[in-house]
Amino acid sequence: MSARFGKPWLAFVLVFFAAACAELRYSQLSPEAKDFHPKKVLVLPAEVAAYGEARGVIEGIVGTILADQDWFTEVIAGAALEKRMTENEELRKAVTAYTAKLHNLSFSDPEASKRIAALSGADALLAVNVDMWNYAREKDDKVAKVGLGMRLINAGSGAIVWKAGDLAIDQYRVIKPDLPDVARGLAKKIIGYMPH
Repeated sequence: MSARFGKPWLAFVLVFFAAACAELRYSQLSPEAKDFHPKKVLVLPAEVAAYGEARGVIEGIVGTILADQDWFTEVIAGAALEKRMTENEELRKAVTAYTAKLHNLSFSDPEASKRIAALSGADALLAVNVDMWNYAREKDDKVAKVGLGMRLINAGSGAIVWKAGDLAIDQYRVIKPDLPDVARGLAKKIIGYMPH
């Protein structure tokens, strides 16, 4: 009897584990997400905490992935955002004030987000935080770790429409994987859950 039911049962277990592995550590939608379809998204400067080497890298990665999705008519990220903030002092001040409150107080200031929307034309803001960006040893294994969190914000209201996060761990023996490559795979996975 066990031989007859063994293979289908094993297939079910493998499919279940594959589906579980594909899930994010967390992903949460607000009720307004189903009606939120932005055309232009601005990727805010990332909160990198102690991982300064990720500064600038992650915004470029996220911006490229978003642009490749063809979900938006414009993605303002990385160097494009830096250029706009250099040319527009008001935009720089608005972005700096908004991100300081968002990262330090977990407060999405509706007035500051509206100001960013007015100055940049963005319908949505995407905040990215780097929770982990390093190489480590776990027991006998060498690993590359990248942890990312993202929040999609309605620029017109300041409401957080979606937030998600996950961790990628790549084992290696001799050749270290590049952390930006690990981050690219993780960012693509997270963005796959983002409403648009």
